[in-house]
Amino acid sequence: MREPIAALVRQEGWRAEGAAARVHYEGAREQFAVEFYAETERTLYWTVPTEDDEAGTAAPIPRERVPDPLRRRVRGDLEAAGIDPAIERRDL
Repeated sequence: MREPIAALVRQEGWRAEGAAARVHYEGAREQFAVEFYAETERTLYWTVPTEDDEAGTAAPIPRERVPDPLRRRVRGDLEAAGIDPAIERRDL
């Protein structure tokens, strides 16, 4: 496992998936998944179907649709893992 991934999985909720780390968050009305890719040093946000929307499909979303508190938390997790938190703002 790559060191940035190993460091992230020590943060609450993160788990390793190959060359990436993933965490899930529940908002007031939406659920999100966040993925960090070590090789490209990028984060990707997804909406995840809720239990009420079982037929829904996970879909990537632009950062502008992600609540600021969640983005701050992701930057904080990256920083705590020794990863530059500015990575969270990089475009794909």
